[in-house]
Amino acid sequence: MGLSDRPLIGVTTSARGGRYMWWCNRLAVLLSGGRARRLTAPDRPDLTPFAGFIIGGGDDITPTLYGDEIDPAVRIDPERDRLEQTVLDHAAKQELPVLGICRGAQMINVHEGGTIHRDVAEVYHDAPRMRTVLPRKRVEIVPETRLARIIRRRAVTVNALHHQSVKELGKDLSVVARDLWGIVQGIEHNTARFVLGVQWHPEFLFFLPSHLRLFRALVKAARKI
Repeated sequence: MGLSDRPLIGVTTSARGGRYMWWCNRLAVLLSGGRARRLTAPDRPDLTPFAGFIIGGGDDITPTLYGDEIDPAVRIDPERDRLEQTVLDHAAKQELPVLGICRGAQMINVHEGGTIHRDVAEVYHDAPRMRTVLPRKRVEIVPETRLARIIRRRAVTVNALHHQSVKELGKDLSVVARDLWGIVQGIEHNTARFVLGVQWHPEFLFFLPSHLRLFRALVKAARKI
């Protein structure tokens, strides 16, 4: 199979950074049999060539999108928010597969009408303030879910680079993974063909089979379009 024959996966990233996330996502997609193209705001790219999408990590989502107030001290990117909402609208209409990573999982939830804990430390008081690209946090996966079938394990060790998390679930979404303190670590859509979000960064763990399987599942779903 030539590179041009591989399904094209759009990867949303910050226009102000996120270089390492983008390159790791690109490599993970390539290793999984796809090819990736970066999507950043304020560009308004033609979405028709894409067979699937990764909504990547990065800045906080604008709080007014889920009914909260803006904190001037927190960096947001409303143009990226609009781009990702457009991507998710397009993916839903075309029934294209979507993998949300960290912020991306939160954006899937917000897109479906859900809300976000603005700071997990304010809610989960016993949870350690962990910030590492290394797999140091244990996550329990709900059996018989899409995530469980992909990961092929009841529990997985993940990294942690977030200070926010899913609060109230959006329409037709289910929690499919939590860490030991109860923080949501995975969500998936109950009726869409493939819409899955994880709170960790599997692109930084692509060298571990359990995490690379997320990208392989996305590319496999994209091939069926």
